[in-house]
Amino acid sequence: MTQTHFQTLIHARWLITIEQDGEILHHHTLAIENDRIAAIAPTADVAHWTADEVIALDEHALMPGFINLHGHSAMTLLRGYADDLALMDWLQNHIWPAEGKHVSHDFVRDGSMLGMAEMIRSGTTTINDMYFYHSAVAEAGQKAAMRTFVGASILEFPTNYAQNADEYISRAMAEREAYLNDPLITFTLAPHAPYTVSDDTFRKVIAISEKHNMLVHCHIHETADEVNNSVKEHGKRPLARLHDLGLLNDKLIGAHMVHLNDEEIALAARLNIAIAHNPSSNMKLASGIAPIQKLLDAGVTVGIGTDGAASNNKLDMFAETRSAALLAKVGTLNPTAVPAATALRMATLEGAKALHIADQVGSLKVGKRADLIAIDMGSLETAPAFDVISHIVYTAGREHVTHSWINGRCVMRARTLTTLDESALKNTASEWRDRIQK
Repeated sequence: MTQTHFQTLIHARWLITIEQDGEILHHHTLAIENDRIAAIAPTADVAHWTADEVIALDEHALMPGFINLHGHSAMTLLRGYADDLALMDWLQNHIWPAEGKHVSHDFVRDGSMLGMAEMIRSGTTTINDMYFYHSAVAEAGQKAAMRTFVGASILEFPTNYAQNADEYISRAMAEREAYLNDPLITFTLAPHAPYTVSDDTFRKVIAISEKHNMLVHCHIHETADEVNNSVKEHGKRPLARLHDLGLLNDKLIGAHMVHLNDEEIALAARLNIAIAHNPSSNMKLASGIAPIQKLLDAGVTVGIGTDGAASNNKLDMFAETRSAALLAKVGTLNPTAVPAATALRMATLEGAKALHIADQVGSLKVGKRADLIAIDMGSLETAPAFDVISHIVYTAGREHVTHSWINGRCVMRARTLTTLDESALKNTASEWRDRIQK
């Protein structure tokens, strides 16, 4: 039999493809060549395969990396800064003033690298981000070697980054030019929310999105107050307003989308809007319980996000996936809502669909990019393992992730980061804490 040589071979006890709900391949080997999954086969059949690196994971599950569909990586430097507050109080009286004092290119670069390190150690391989100083986010993504969607925040009011909506847009589009050919960095348009962005600005966003084929990432229907205030100010609910403007299409990722009626769910399904569900943030800010099972039943693409560490406190997709499954059950009083396999698909392939990269990542399939993680299921806390998918959703934690690959590159090996310096990041975080506390 002819020898076949690869860059990396990974022998795993379980291989969870996400190609089909519940599909588990037992004792299989996955081969990586350059940035792609080159082959998958039963371990017993690959004696003729050789590689530069062979990794035996006898008690591990191998699966696609998590796709964090909504986050603010730089806000990791504000972790725990203002807890146990309502959204608008939290934003207006605490977060925005702190950002006004401290947010800069260095703040965003350092905070984003800290957040990306946490995410990689938590099994996340793609982040759909939203913040300011977009080149700093991209710089962090390059340094971490993380698949990064850089959401260019757009507001009407001034910040340290820009004075008005036109300046936010022009700066973002200029910074985007340097990363057009980077395989890991993609810029998106991120008008903050209907309550912070005017109709005229939304029209500009729509035009740019169409011209440059850019995704749009926006907070929508996060709180009941947002919906009620929109009715008072505009005579219609936010989603109806955005529909009238022409924003609702398959390029839109609506973050949160908690307060939806049946007509809005049907509209989201018909227009192929994707939704980033953020269960922990929604619970912590008491925003409400999103109707996830109804959205799934209607055929809406729903991924999962962490939101930022300032409103969640940790960037842990294991916790989010578990919360998504549990919150759907208690919210409907239906124990069959969002079963484990569905939740895991939401956290991986559905997020990839929302980002229009499902042909590249989100499942383990020959030809796709090698974005994958290994989870140790051999610990006392995960024994016995009857159903490995159920265990990943309900039992395992981020501490069980041992290896992570992004675009074929091992960015964490045996819990040790290979692209970022953990000690340096902790020191930098401490320096920023001291600066912010003054």
